Order: sequence, then C-alpha cells, then structure tokens
Amino acid sequence: MPNVQEHYHFLHDIPELGFQEFKTSAYIASQLAQAGIPLTQGVNNTTGIVAEIDSGVPGPVLALRADMDALGHVIDGVACARHTCGHDAHSAVVLSAAQQLMQEGAIKKGRLKLLFQPAEELGTGALAMLEGGALADVEMILGFHLRPQEECRLGQATPAVLYSACSTLEATIKGVPAHAARPHQGVNALDAAVQAVQAVNALHLAPGLSWSVKATRFLCDAGVTNSVPDEARVVWDLRSQENAPMATLKQKVTQAIQHSVAALGAHAEVVVLKEMPAADIHEDATALIRAAIVDVLGEEGLLSARTTPGSEDFFFYPVQLPQLKAGFWGLGCDLLPGLHHPDMRFDRRALEQGVHIFKAAVVRMLG
Repeated sequence: MPNVQEHYHFLHDIPELGFQEFKTSAYIASQLAQAGIPLTQGVNNTTGIVAEIDSGVPGPVLALRADMDALGHVIDGVACARHTCGHDAHSAVVLSAAQQLMQEGAIKKGRLKLLFQPAEELGTGALAMLEGGALADVEMILGFHLRPQEECRLGQATPAVLYSACSTLEATIKGVPAHAARPHQGVNALDAAVQAVQAVNALHLAPGLSWSVKATRFLCDAGVTNSVPDEARVVWDLRSQENAPMATLKQKVTQAIQHSVAALGAHAEVVVLKEMPAADIHEDATALIRAAIVDVLGEEGLLSARTTPGSEDFFFYPVQLPQLKAGFWGLGCDLLPGLHHPDMRFDRRALEQGVHIFKAAVVRMLG
C-alpha cells in the first residue's frame, strides 16, 4: 500500500483546478477501494468523495476533511494549475491516515467518515458537499492546513487556526465613450475607477477590529489609445476576523464605490464574487486535537492557537450546521516563502507527523 510520501508525490504532479479534480479524485477513490474502505464518488455531481469506516458498534460519527484542488497561476505568461496551498499534502495525509486506521482495525466504535472536498479555492466546495448531504449524520469534523514557517515550525502544531472572513467584490463601472480629443463629451470609466479605489482606501472601521480591504484587480481598455474608455472592472479583497464587521465592511465598500463614481457621472454595479465565513471552532474538537498533538509531538511541539487573515471554506460546515463540532488545526512544516507563492515548498517529513496526529485523534474518539 503506498505511503503518505508516495501519495503526495503522485497528487503533486497532477494539479487540477476546482471542480476539475478528475485525476485527483480517481486516484484517491482507487486507493480507498484498495484499502477496503466503502466510498461514494461524485457527491452532488462534483468530484467530491465521501468514504466511511464503520465499526459496527454504536458510537459517535467523526469526519476528517481534506481539500483536493490546486491554484491557478500565470507563470512566465502561461496559465497553469499548481499545488501552492498544500491541498495535495492534505489529501495525502488524510488518505494515508484512513488506510492505516483501516488496516490496523483501529475503529472500535462509531464511524469514521472521510471527506475529500473539491474547490476550496473557489469558496464553493464545502457548500457543494453540504448540499450533497455529506455531513448529515456527522457529530464532529476535523480539518487541517500546512502553516507558513513564521507561524509554525517543523515538529510543531497548533490545535486551532482562527481564520478570518473573506469577501471578494467586483465593480463594473460604466461611463460614456468619447474621442480623447473631446473628453468633455464622455465619462471616463478609468478616472471613475481610480476615484473608487481612493474612496475605498479612505474607509475606516473601529480601531479595535481586525480588518483590511484592498484593490487586487483593475481592468480597463478602450481598445485604442485615443478614446475615453466607457467601462472598467475593479476587484477588491475584504478581510475581517469576525463575521459581523464583514457585513458592515461590505456595505461601506459598496457605498464608497457607487457614490465616488457617481460624482463623475459614472455608474457602478457591485457584485460579490466569493465569500467565506470566519472561523467557528468548538472547544471539544480543539481539546481532542490538542491531546493528539501532545501524543505525537509532545508538550514541546504544542503551540497556542494561531490567528490568520487567511480564509477557509471549511467553516461553511459549522456555519450551515450549528450542531456540528468543528476543529481545525495547523501543521508546522517550515513552509517557505509562503502559501500561494508559485515557489512554495515545505519539509516533507511533516507529512508523517500529520498522519500520526489525525490517527491519534481518531483513536481517542473512536478507538
């Protein structure tokens, strides 16, 4: 049976974008089947997989979740998919843990469910799994993520990663075209877009809150250089450590965009492209993970909770199912230079540690 390193290398070499993880899903499904673990493919008509190890003895239902998709990059002018967020590692770790638990007969009570989720980067993969009923009977779910070196080193792990809420807003700004020699006859969408960026940059929330907003894409082209452009598109990335301030921030950003462009005679239509909720972590799940980390890495390897401005669609699970106890931990692996960097790399020895931590958590609850 392949080990976690072999799983990782295979998955790393076949990166696929969200909802297109066909080869990835096929490989994971074949490995689960070879281990004798019953599974369902194509959850909610996606590439998602749900597998289950049933002890045959009444008990709790615990789920482990791994994401499968890669990131889209443009490298040397070529669009490509690349695993720069570690989802290949996440799938390899959960797959290996499941195979070993099955082989060892470690599940003595209840059931262990395994979720291999598509499209985390799109922010819609968890919602697709929820709509497919993947967690209908689950009491607790555990997820994890590789952590950057500045947060967590090799041989360390944090039992709770407190992710932020994230929203992606796009404004389509409409002006009036005109010849560049007669700009007074038109409304310059480029000028209006620049005004909108400055207006958003001038926003403020309460100083005690943790939040940010910044423009991340600006597209405007009349097709020629001697015409006033009549359309521009700008994308903003919004972050908030809590969900309530995010609602306020979205409202303020939308108003700032619409009012600032209106002052120049333009119009803006603002839509939400993607959003993810802030972390919703249950103390029971965190306590289980904390104990598992100590089992594997000792007290010296256990870190405190870590707060991050990053976002994770995992938290749609507890938000949509309030009775669900969710836990999300971070694995140190000396990851450099950073998540989502085209040259992201990490110490592969951490993969075995991840497998053992998940196994320890499962045995504590279902062993």
